[in-house]
Amino acid sequence: MSSGELVRTALYEEHVALDANIVDFHGFELPIWYSNIKEEHLATRSGAGLFDVSHMGTFRFSGTNVKQWLESVATQKVTGITEGRCAYTHFLDDDGYIIDDMIFAVVSDEEILGVPNASMIDVMWDWFNQSLPEDGSVKIENLSPSTSIVALQGPKSKEIVSQVLGPDNHVGRFKWQTIGDNNLDISGWIQGTGYTGESGYEIFIPNNDAAKLWR
Repeated sequence: MSSGELVRTALYEEHVALDANIVDFHGFELPIWYSNIKEEHLATRSGAGLFDVSHMGTFRFSGTNVKQWLESVATQKVTGITEGRCAYTHFLDDDGYIIDDMIFAVVSDEEILGVPNASMIDVMWDWFNQSLPEDGSVKIENLSPSTSIVALQGPKSKEIVSQVLGPDNHVGRFKWQTIGDNNLDISGWIQGTGYTGESGYEIFIPNNDAAKLWR
């Protein structure tokens, strides 16, 4: 991303149509509110709120020793986390200072999906690549440009996900699964994660499916 160039998510036109208050958020044109901050906050606490968090990154780590490798560069005991579980971790520099934090999902013993912070995507991409095993046993892919992330948060989020994507497409707290058959015909994966303090989900989908899910 060049200096001064703002990035628009796949949902930008949806936000404009809703007359959102759009600002520069870490280099992305994102809505910070639509009608009223207080109303939207309370709606999320009592019902559910829908958030475009596509500015966050998406990395895929893969390889026969991927769990052992990630554990060697993270603060979390990754090898103890089973398939279909999510976890939170930090990454530290040589002096023990935090570089970034990340929620990751263990897809299998050979695949992990991670979500770096928006402003740290390039930094963490370089840092991870410098930390990869020299034998090439672990690889990393940057899925960020092609992936949209929609967060549905609030006490009614499970009910809404079941209605929109079907009862088989919701997961428990800090769990992960691929999105199965659904009436919207969208693909991707869903995690029982979020940053609102409420129960909820983060749904990862291809950019061309984002508007379909948002509506």
